[in-house]
Amino acid sequence: MTVETAPAATEDASELLGIQEAAKSLGVTMRTLRFYEDKDLIAPQRVGTMRIYSRREIGRMQLILRGKKLGFSIREIKEFLDLYDVDPEHHAQVSQLVVKIGKRMKDLRRQRTAIEQTLEELRTIESQAKAWLAKHPHPQTNPSELPHD
Repeated sequence: MTVETAPAATEDASELLGIQEAAKSLGVTMRTLRFYEDKDLIAPQRVGTMRIYSRREIGRMQLILRGKKLGFSIREIKEFLDLYDVDPEHHAQVSQLVVKIGKRMKDLRRQRTAIEQTLEELRTIESQAKAWLAKHPHPQTNPSELPHD
C-alpha cells in the first residue's frame, strides 16, 4: 500500500463517478462498494439516493483492495485509512504501515514453512502408499495409473 497525498478538497465534475462507473473502473461489483461503505471505509457523497465517488473515494478503494490482496484484515485497513485522515504528513501512517508489513511478512513466512512441512509429509505418505500398492497389487488397481505430482 503506497503512501499518497490526499486529493484536493474541490473535485472537478469529470472526476466524480456514479456507483456503476466507480465499480467498473475499480474492477469490483457495486455490492463490493456498498459493503465497504457499510464498513465505514469509504463515504461517497449522496445526491438524493445516488452515490457519487470522488477521486478521494476511488483512491481509498484502491488502497482497500490492495490491502485485501496483501492479506490485511478490514480492521487493519480501517486503522490505516483512519491514520491517513488524522496525520496530514503521514508519519504515523507510514510508521504503522511498516509495523503491519513486518507482522504480515512474519505470518506469511510461518505459513510457508507449515505448507512446506505439510507437502513433504504428504509426499512421504504418497510414496509409502504407492510402494504398498506395488507390493500388494489388486486386480482392479494399476499403480502406474495413479496420479502423479
